[in-house]
Amino acid sequence: MKDFFISKKLKSNYDEYYKGESKWREVGAIDKVKNIIDLCWAIPHEKVLDIGSGEGAVLKKLSDIKFAKELYSIEISVSSVEVIKKRKIPNLIECKLFDGYHIPYKNEEFDLVILSHIIEHVEYPRALLKEAGRVARHIFIEVPLELNARLPLNYKWSTVGHINFYSPKTLRYFLSTTNFKIINQKIRNSSYAVYKYQFGNKAIFRYFLKESILLCWPRLATKLFTYNCAILAFLSKERR
Repeated sequence: MKDFFISKKLKSNYDEYYKGESKWREVGAIDKVKNIIDLCWAIPHEKVLDIGSGEGAVLKKLSDIKFAKELYSIEISVSSVEVIKKRKIPNLIECKLFDGYHIPYKNEEFDLVILSHIIEHVEYPRALLKEAGRVARHIFIEVPLELNARLPLNYKWSTVGHINFYSPKTLRYFLSTTNFKIINQKIRNSSYAVYKYQFGNKAIFRYFLKESILLCWPRLATKLFTYNCAILAFLSKERR
């Protein structure tokens, strides 16, 4: 693990990425928190670590609903940590920087680790995932399913920072080949509120088209369009 580090390009991209609380991330956090609740409410979640918290929108909503007694956050971005600390989120015990791969907590310290829209940004996702499995009994992962017909043939860098692209099958293979056992999985369209924010008056057509195709032809839907996939998993004990 000592050889893993964040490239200068990615580190500089995220260090000044967050300017404060934004409407876009507040809207997006509604869906993310709903998926966390749906998959994780039945398992122990008193002590939760959120990796890659951005502006802290998900942390704030989890705190508002008292999802966990103790929330923790680690980030690679200086600006993220500054924004989150300014929010003074109740139940947030600690928010600090880390190097992107070495989680500064002891084995099984947490009930749950959350990686919501994170591993698509990470250069060595398996290294981070194994560390998440070390410090927690369960992990929650959510990614956009961008490995579909709409993905361009050649990669082009964007400040959004997505460098890994997943389909439902490749995500499951990624977890399985990292020795995780999948407990539950959900593939969902973004909520209408997200479409409304992005597309205004055109939102209703786009939303119901993608929602209908996902409902009627789920396998075809993920080959044509981008949806969100959330998974709850745990690391096999023999691999801890």
